[in-house]
Amino acid sequence: MEEGGKRITVKLIGKDGNAFAILGAVKSALRKAGMKEEAEAYLKEAMAGDYDHLLATTMKYVDVE
Repeated sequence: MEEGGKRITVKLIGKDGNAFAILGAVKSALRKAGMKEEAEAYLKEAMAGDYDHLLATTMKYVDVE
């Protein structure tokens, strides 16, 4: 998702790869950027499948480094 034309980047490399940690990091980054509705949509979509679906949805919403 973009904030003012710029995609949000979330650093996940070197962090816990646990699904809940990823969900929390992305949700927090989206909310911090003032994108509360997108954060809720992300959570709903990301939790609708398996771990691979979570990762694909995460990369759809934010840039990952």
